Amino acid sequence: MFKNKIYWLLLLLVGIFAGAYFFSKQQNKPIRTLPYFEPKNLARTKIEKHYSVPAFSFVNQNNQTVTEQTVSGKVYVCDFFFTTCQSICPKMSNQLERVYKEFKTKDDFLILSHTVNPETDSVAQLAAYAQKHGVTDLHWLFLTGDKKHLYEIARKGYLLNAEEGDGGEDDFIHTQNFALIDKERCIRGFYDGTDSAEVTRLIKDIHLLFEEYAYKEKN
Repeated sequence: MFKNKIYWLLLLLVGIFAGAYFFSKQQNKPIRTLPYFEPKNLARTKIEKHYSVPAFSFVNQNNQTVTEQTVSGKVYVCDFFFTTCQSICPKMSNQLERVYKEFKTKDDFLILSHTVNPETDSVAQLAAYAQKHGVTDLHWLFLTGDKKHLYEIARKGYLLNAEEGDGGEDDFIHTQNFALIDKERCIRGFYDGTDSAEVTRLIKDIHLLFEEYAYKEKN
């Protein structure tokens, strides 16, 4: 009789600890995870792997080279703009200020703003633009470089523009969309950078993505 009581007591304790452990894991689990985005008709290999943004090389407002190694292990937001734009770009940059202020203390977060007009947007021009928007560190990078490379990464890398083009003299990209990229350079969301409600959704999704990484690290 005594042995039976001990047995049931131990079983009860095991159940309590197991339940507490399961509850603790569920409490830390994000309420949802963000989807993955990839090019249409992407060729698949036998090993399923999420699409990631290809390698790149540009120069920032401090005349420093920025490559895929710069964003390694970082969550980042990217957009395409030009400093002399008088239509959608000022709205986009003002909205990105919100994102910058929210996450600029996080070492594993960046914003990459690529010019679509590298002929005009020199390093000095980008530095002045960064200063205009209150950028005091390297959490928000303004990038310039070869036009063909910029346009190719916008279209085929970040999937931010579906129009055909070769990055030539007569080619031009003008998109209001932002892309959210995770630490493996996978695309996790698209947002209208001129819409404050959409940028609020972006900020929430960035927090959610960091929660996803925190949960993975603990489990």
